Amino acid sequence: MEKENSKPRKLRREGTLQSLILACVGASIGSGWLFGPLFTAKMAGPYAIGSWIIGMLAILLLAVVFAELAPLIPKAGAIVHLANVGNGPIVGNMWTWILFLSYATIAPIEVTALLTYANNYFPYFLQPHSDLLSTQGFFYALIALAFFVAVNFLSIRWVLNINNGATWWKIGVPVLTGVIFVVLGWHSGNFHVQTGNTGSNIQGMFVAVATGGVIFSLLGFRHAIDLAGESKNPKRDLPLATILSVLIAGGIYILVQVAFIGAVRPQDLAYGGWEHLHFPGINGPFAALATSIGITWLAVLLYADAFISPAGTALIYTATSARVTLATAESGAFPKVLGKINGHGVPWTSLILLFVVGGVFFLPFPSWQKMVGYIASMTVLSYVIGPIALLQLRKAMPQLERPFTLPGAQIIAPISFVVGTWIVYWSGLHTLNFIFGTLFVLLGLYALWGLLRKEPIRDMGWQYMWWIIPYFLALWGTAWIGPKSLGGEGWVGFYQGMAIIAAISLLIFYWAVHSAVSDKEIRLYMRNLDKRGVGAP
Repeated sequence: MEKENSKPRKLRREGTLQSLILACVGASIGSGWLFGPLFTAKMAGPYAIGSWIIGMLAILLLAVVFAELAPLIPKAGAIVHLANVGNGPIVGNMWTWILFLSYATIAPIEVTALLTYANNYFPYFLQPHSDLLSTQGFFYALIALAFFVAVNFLSIRWVLNINNGATWWKIGVPVLTGVIFVVLGWHSGNFHVQTGNTGSNIQGMFVAVATGGVIFSLLGFRHAIDLAGESKNPKRDLPLATILSVLIAGGIYILVQVAFIGAVRPQDLAYGGWEHLHFPGINGPFAALATSIGITWLAVLLYADAFISPAGTALIYTATSARVTLATAESGAFPKVLGKINGHGVPWTSLILLFVVGGVFFLPFPSWQKMVGYIASMTVLSYVIGPIALLQLRKAMPQLERPFTLPGAQIIAPISFVVGTWIVYWSGLHTLNFIFGTLFVLLGLYALWGLLRKEPIRDMGWQYMWWIIPYFLALWGTAWIGPKSLGGEGWVGFYQGMAIIAAISLLIFYWAVHSAVSDKEIRLYMRNLDKRGVGAP
């Protein structure tokens, strides 16, 4: 009995294909559907529909890359291991930090969205004439976050079962709302109202992908990757869950965007078009539109959904964020104490860290729209490591059994890298200042830590990261000389900037692929993962 108790605890493989798909779709349909169509329409007008199509195609490009990669490392927080497998410790750690920051702030964002909607009928969660939490709102936000963390102390099977039930609701309400708005609140003339000239609308269509909540709303596919260590049949289920979830969520968002544009009252667009759209109750846009159409029962349903949708997303993101944090402890980027697993197979120390970080996040930060722009761009930046890892593994381990082999990977991988880089560029100079400023501070601390430990420079992996510096500088520099609409100096136009980014990204991509650690080291890393046991800490 003593010997059995001394065995390290492992994550439990209790996730089915249905639960993985519902986890991904459920994560996608949170506060994004409640606010995303509003902000996207204000930025792009009727071209907002194009924003969702572009966003879905961009995410699909990344998703098909990870459909091949995820089954190769069916462990919790697989993306962390993919960042480390071919790029050395320092690149792996940098991408791990990006991932952690992008995951740890999702649940607080959803809680903030929940309280923002609730402020329409309990007007003390937000500061007066502001979208920032009040003192009372901060207290209730901590309680809500503590609840989601506490539920995640249960077995993953219980978490997924709770999420399955919530997700069917979360799918049904947006679809029902979209159909009713199209049937009862349709104003076809709204599709001819612009935010400015045609050129600015088209630019707004691209920028809204990064900053209007589009990418933020479609990132749910990653939960199939993060829960890989708890999937019953990862080789079959991970590729299917990854791709199908993007198609399902994307279809729902296109429907609700069309419905939103058609349901706005023409008089609310008469004094400045989409850019200056305003109507009573705009902090709860869909419920307010339902009221203006005269469908009171739907408005009540939507206010209820404004609790359920963000809550469901916060719940599942708390689960997957804990798995990502667990993987960071495995990789050495975070202390090993964060890899502790309780008797239910739950990484409990990671959950405690997430609560602390989330509590700090509730301090007065920018608006929902501003923060989702930061988080979406940071997340996409972390995922552009995938196309690089794909070709690195293809080269190092060509005979490795692959449950799903991506056709045309030599073409799709660099394209997905360029498109991902475009999305980060579209987020604008201020967002890039935030992301790169944070990264360089962390990088400086990492270098100092290595010096204090007297760790040899070669062992830290600096020789594998030189492509990072020109990549980040090119992104930031192009945004700085780019259009004023992105916060730049206006020396280069929007599309010229995209062309510069595409050309430099292709050069950087192939540089990164060929800057990998040796094929022998990649094979050794993969074997060591396998020896630890799939899903093991």
